[in-house]
Amino acid sequence: TTMAKLTESMTNVLEGDSMDQDVESPVAIHQPKLPKQARDDLPRHISRDRTKRKIQRYVRKDGKCNVHHGNVRETYRYLTDIFTTLVDLKWRFNLLIFVMVYTVTWLFFGMIWWLIAYIRGDMDHIEDSSWTPCVTNLNGFVSAFLFSIETETTIGYGYRVITDKCPEGIILLLIQSVLGSIVNAFMVGCMFVKISQPKKRAETLVFSTHAVISMRDGKLCLMFRVGDLRNSHIVEASIRAKLIKSKQTSEGEFIPLNQTDINVGYYTGDDRLFLVSPLIISHEINQQSPFWEISKAQLPKEELEIVVILEGMVEATGMTCQARSSYITSEILWGYRFTPVLTLEDGFYEVDYNSFHETYETSTPSLSAKELAELASRAELPLSWSVSSKLNQHAELETEEEDKNPEEQTERNG
Repeated sequence: TTMAKLTESMTNVLEGDSMDQDVESPVAIHQPKLPKQARDDLPRHISRDRTKRKIQRYVRKDGKCNVHHGNVRETYRYLTDIFTTLVDLKWRFNLLIFVMVYTVTWLFFGMIWWLIAYIRGDMDHIEDSSWTPCVTNLNGFVSAFLFSIETETTIGYGYRVITDKCPEGIILLLIQSVLGSIVNAFMVGCMFVKISQPKKRAETLVFSTHAVISMRDGKLCLMFRVGDLRNSHIVEASIRAKLIKSKQTSEGEFIPLNQTDINVGYYTGDDRLFLVSPLIISHEINQQSPFWEISKAQLPKEELEIVVILEGMVEATGMTCQARSSYITSEILWGYRFTPVLTLEDGFYEVDYNSFHETYETSTPSLSAKELAELASRAELPLSWSVSSKLNQHAELETEEEDKNPEEQTERNG
């Protein structure tokens, strides 16, 4: 009885604690998964949490696009362009397919050679010297497989030879020779294209880790630096920049990751580079610039990404190469400049790549380019000016001239 009472009291205590915990524990309310269009219309306390999250990159710093294709139902389109599909595969899959294609073709034709010998009865007359087989010294599937390899790779050891008493073997020899040449051309072409791809050439094209905003020639400019680590140059190099930022139109349409062109000298030809030494690419922030109304205080609040693309031809191979990088708002430094890296030595110029990514602070107004332009326009005009005041001044001057010359005025009237 004592143990029963003790057990009952402990049960009541535990139930009471669990009830208290249930009452005191906050209710976890899970927000429904909404599309981004609806999330933009949420209250400010929810959107404030959204601004605290890390900005997702569209293009990573190493140039790879952070986009995955899902729900692709028309997968047969990959097979219609099988050559490009094989080239785009990873090396381990490419080598596996390379080995499998040759092995399957050798086994396939080896099986046919063995069937021809088996149907003709060559296996039953192996020791008969008076019998003329289709292929000499072919006594089983292994020897047929070896003969298939010799035929397709044109090795020709001379031990196994096709005879002229086997027309079906001659036809098979022609077919295997032609198909073997096609397989060699296709697979060797895939391997050659994959080896000679200029993707690795982009590894020696470097971009600065940060972009900077500062004054240059009295104008606010966005700048970043590019360089080439190799002595073999990029021919016909050109640079482009895109602003990746979601926007909502006046009609209410939401455009995710909208791309806006950033002018880096397209109209003046400054986008075509002679990339022998590191160059600073400059974008003037004017009325056509997407940064026209962005100030230093507003920049960290923006959810944007700048994608820079450097294109050119590899001097050694003549193939087109493309290098990419990106800058998010946390990687754009306001009021900084790049440290010079080019110095004049005895008879040559030297580039110090240790200082390639270094910046130093400089005096830069924290206002936007639009506000700076408005201040400059106000400074050029007088404090009080109007059309009526100018007309009154002109009328007063005419009255003074009439008072000075009354006789001339009378003569003119007469």
